[in-house]
Amino acid sequence: MDHDHRDHDHYDDAFVADWLQRVRTIAVVGASPNPARPSHGVARYLARHGYEVFLVNPGQAGREVDGLRFYATLADLPKPIDMVDVFRAPEHLAALVEEVLALTPHPRLIWTQLGVRDDQAAAIAEAAGVAVIMDRCPAIEIPRLNLARVG
Repeated sequence: MDHDHRDHDHYDDAFVADWLQRVRTIAVVGASPNPARPSHGVARYLARHGYEVFLVNPGQAGREVDGLRFYATLADLPKPIDMVDVFRAPEHLAALVEEVLALTPHPRLIWTQLGVRDDQAAAIAEAAGVAVIMDRCPAIEIPRLNLARVG
């Protein structure tokens, strides 16, 4: 299967399920401490589902919400992560890809939430060996694909 320059209009269920079963550590970028925000609910859902979740939001760095800690940037995370889940507007995706590619080792997957898509940024990530899934929500995909807890 060609992992570069994927068709981002369609993802095979097997491709999505495989990634969600392989990743263990997830950074939620643009996470909010506000329980009413989708990013908050998704982060909690992923943590309950067995993933190790780190929250990234410069304005909240050092805070802890529901047992999850906020960090200012991806570079500040205490360990390498498998997946970056992006709750930022699409115009921020290119800069975020740069931030991801500056990490050693690279995360293996960039996942962007519903409505977040930038094919050019995705192509840059994929050319560097980082897979990309855009405009999807893991908290929708996990139950839809009937995936078991990880860990």
